Amino acid sequence: MKDQKALPGHDLPKSAIDALFDMAISRRRLMVAVAAASTATLAPRLYAQDEKRPRKGQVIVGLTQEPTVFNPLMPYYEADSTVFFALFNPLWHVEPDGSLVPDLAVEVPSLDNGGISSDGLSWNVKLRKGIKWHDGHEFTADDVKFTIDLINNPKFRAKTRQGHNLVTDIKIHSPYEISWKMTSAYAPYLTQLTWTMIVPKHVLGAVADPNTAPFNSAPIGTGPFKWGSRTAGNGVTVVANPDYFGTGPFVERVVFNYVPDANVLYTQFKTGQIDYAGYNGIPANYFKEAKALPDRKVVGAPIAQIAGIALNFGRPYFAEKAVRRAMYAGLNKKAIIDLIYYGLPNPSESYLPKSSSAFNPDLPKQVYDLAAANRLLDEAGWIRGSDGVRVKNGVRLAFNTATISGNPQREQTLQLIQQDWKQLGIAMSIKTMPAAVVYGDYYTKSQFDSLLLSSSYGTGADPDCTQRFSSASIPIQGGNGTNYYQYKNPEVDKLLLAGQRTFKVAERQEVYRRIQSVIREDLAFLPIFQEEPVEGTKSKLMGYRPNANVQTNCWNFGGWYWEA
Repeated sequence: MKDQKALPGHDLPKSAIDALFDMAISRRRLMVAVAAASTATLAPRLYAQDEKRPRKGQVIVGLTQEPTVFNPLMPYYEADSTVFFALFNPLWHVEPDGSLVPDLAVEVPSLDNGGISSDGLSWNVKLRKGIKWHDGHEFTADDVKFTIDLINNPKFRAKTRQGHNLVTDIKIHSPYEISWKMTSAYAPYLTQLTWTMIVPKHVLGAVADPNTAPFNSAPIGTGPFKWGSRTAGNGVTVVANPDYFGTGPFVERVVFNYVPDANVLYTQFKTGQIDYAGYNGIPANYFKEAKALPDRKVVGAPIAQIAGIALNFGRPYFAEKAVRRAMYAGLNKKAIIDLIYYGLPNPSESYLPKSSSAFNPDLPKQVYDLAAANRLLDEAGWIRGSDGVRVKNGVRLAFNTATISGNPQREQTLQLIQQDWKQLGIAMSIKTMPAAVVYGDYYTKSQFDSLLLSSSYGTGADPDCTQRFSSASIPIQGGNGTNYYQYKNPEVDKLLLAGQRTFKVAERQEVYRRIQSVIREDLAFLPIFQEEPVEGTKSKLMGYRPNANVQTNCWNFGGWYWEA
């Protein structure tokens, strides 16, 4: 039968996907999915009053990207989230081992504690008492409801409404207890709430337009640090919140210094001007030297981000699979990794990091083969013009690939790719722009041809990639999400829904492994490697704990301190 044919790269027939899509959710499935959350509620949490460590000194963080977005619900990127973790809290956060630990909530809801119903549709959250916003107002359930409502407000420029748009019938039972219904079960929501920072109703709810509120340039949170100041083009300073309910803070302030050139940032780390050189702060070519520096701790810290070429499917040449296949065959991954990144990162074929439980290890391995790439283009009817550039139906195979300025490794990567693609009759020009420009309208409104960037494609630590690859997540086509590539595949859409609606871990893993197969077959983007950036701190700066489940290793700023 036609519907029994296996999908390309899949082991199960299409009918199995349909069965998953329609499958009823049982109590047993939900128990598997939330077991980790229920045990996480028992995990100990250290509170400031239990710590007698004195508060002293400051931490200077070096960033190669400038933080420019300070409302954590609006579209943002890695550098912005570095500041968020100092200022705000989610209901619960994710640890390096993937466990969920309460923050603003007393416990992570689960079947065992009655926080989630057996069908996954009813949620109840109990909140911690005595938490104060930075301006002294009390944090309550009103703020949680306001945050979810604001995200779902179509007039608000939310980073994503994925998952949140399923929340309905929010009820406040007391200042410290809130419940809601889900219109359909959504397994990734537990994880999604780990990177949903709660914002104050009494501040943002009092303005006519939250998109342009003063809050967005001088935010008020519940976190270990309060807003201090910002100098555009230079950086941000936050100061200790002495009333913080959680761990610390143990330093007087944190200064986020924007140093656009990674070589300059490394020099400042080397000379002691920078205390922590985070993501992209230490170029790979300095790794060996940096590890030998006295009074420094330097490590390769694998993260969930996958480096690759993002393609705008709105461009006619990228819409053709033969072109994408040829471009991918013309990527010399080994040269990029060995020569430019000194062998540190691992090549990738997936959007997921290898640490993910849903990672598909059986994806086909890319083979660098310029001859095969040329044949693909020949067979697809792309003819070389007098200038050597291929043309088809009046469209030249010429475009630009942009990346963030000040990152020599990315610029060198593009130069290497440019040389190879030229041999294929592809004219690729290189654009370098400041991060604030790249991640502004250029990216979010799909104005780019292609981009060399690193992204986390899952929903936090969850393998769900709906916001990246669903056809309903394309902003310039009226969707909400971060599918700026304009990628569409009906089968991926259906698989994504199946993965969201089942809570059984094994079934979810199978769904997302198949999604990886389809995306790899389609080449929705051209994956190169999983990032393993080199990061470093001064030896006496304690508390740094790499966490591949978040966008920044500054996720636990409250616990950082200087050893005497």
